[in-house]
Amino acid sequence: MGVQSNSSAAPAQQGLVFRRFSDGSRSSQRAGGAIVAAALEPLEPRHAALARQERYWRRTYGTHLRHWVEDAIAAPLAVPASAAGALAMAGHSLRWLQAGEELSLPQAMQAPVADTAGELLTHTLRGAGAAPPAPWTVPYRGTRLSGDALRRRIDAWEQRGIIEASAAAALHRCSRNPDWFDLSDRTLVLLGAGSEAGPLPWLARWRANLLAVDLTGAALWTRIGRSVEAGNATLHLPVPRRVRKADSWVDLAGADLLLQTPQIARWVCSFGGALDIAALAYADGERHVRLVAAMDLVQQAACATRPDTSLAFLATPTDVFAVPRATALATMEAFRRRPVISRAAQGPLRLAYGKRFFQPNVSALLAAPDGTEYGVVDSLVLQQGPNYALAKRLQQWRALAARAGGHRVSLNVAPSTTTASVLSNRALAAGFAGAGLFGIEAFRPETTSALMAALWVHDLRCDEAAANPARALAHPLELFMDNACHGGMWRCPYVPRTALPFAAALGWVRRKIPGASG
Repeated sequence: MGVQSNSSAAPAQQGLVFRRFSDGSRSSQRAGGAIVAAALEPLEPRHAALARQERYWRRTYGTHLRHWVEDAIAAPLAVPASAAGALAMAGHSLRWLQAGEELSLPQAMQAPVADTAGELLTHTLRGAGAAPPAPWTVPYRGTRLSGDALRRRIDAWEQRGIIEASAAAALHRCSRNPDWFDLSDRTLVLLGAGSEAGPLPWLARWRANLLAVDLTGAALWTRIGRSVEAGNATLHLPVPRRVRKADSWVDLAGADLLLQTPQIARWVCSFGGALDIAALAYADGERHVRLVAAMDLVQQAACATRPDTSLAFLATPTDVFAVPRATALATMEAFRRRPVISRAAQGPLRLAYGKRFFQPNVSALLAAPDGTEYGVVDSLVLQQGPNYALAKRLQQWRALAARAGGHRVSLNVAPSTTTASVLSNRALAAGFAGAGLFGIEAFRPETTSALMAALWVHDLRCDEAAANPARALAHPLELFMDNACHGGMWRCPYVPRTALPFAAALGWVRRKIPGASG
């Protein structure tokens, strides 16, 4: 469920924090309602008012996020203002707290350096592997796919509705253009470099120039170092002081995005040339929102310094999305053609439980002002909570604002992935173990990593990609539809959370009883 990285253990009362409300609290829930209301205001003031007045945000946040998608479909010209308003409110909702002094974020980012000992220095690793970039392959269920086998698998995923046609076309382009993977001309910044399903292991094989930011921790940086040493990339990492021969660099490496945001931004911007900056880090709960805000500050600093900066994000499939008309129609048809036995079993459940189960994933088409029709899929997993949803939506708003400002932006929907954090949640783990019953496929981290790394390269190299701001889109939200690898979430006949409890029951049986594969 999204790309994972080590979560920060930063104390709540220092560094990047939520602003204090009149009652003395630093509430992420109240901030979230205000941010979503600000996003809704240019689209539909009535819905903005409802978000501001919401008293039960934790239970109802999904309704307001769905309102945003539906209202954005109807008002494409107002989407840039909506994204800008949300980001401005997010900035207003956060403060920088240090040594008892509370600053606004612009003040913190622009403050002069008071102590040069607090600035970050650079340690560099160089891979010892073969010079040519390694061929792009995809690890999948114990095999490594390449050539015709990879092309057949991409086609199979498209036919099964696991990825969209645009994603299949992009992956086929990657297969036909192996020269794209020589990244010696790019400087890629990984905020959350140790992300479990992140692209680092692949970029390290493709001659990339890398800037890696993640928390301190010898185990984490030893793993990162092994990837780099086995490849042919050059990796720069932040350290608090010059690494001497007697030092173990893995003990010094790293920086905390929540506590050292200004220093990290200055360190990143100190490198010359165009930067491609990926926001990959993840944390639990409200820290995720603060962490996304910290990465956003670094990205903003780079964009302000160099207009040729590009941004990259991985979107979660467990969100609300506008989808193309063809996708929506296929999803509606899948619901209409569900087996008769299935309908007979689902009917009593829906009546008994207030229609909470087996709701249709797409119930209608919505028209934009130019007549283009879209569907809306709601794949929110409510157990992930409003902070997770807000953090991922903030990245969508930044992507929209940056692309409107002329920056290339790669934001691709990644499939649900069986990362450690997902497997640690028994309900989610069981749900994805049985999700195949409803046409949903959860991917292993190494498969997600290979696919999403290739799509990032595609978005950097291919001018046909929606990532390219010079390509006209019929609607701004089509940025999120392009290259979507949603794992079947968009084409499931049912709203996923209304079916996954039954998938979880099947998954529990499969996990407990060997051979019970259904």
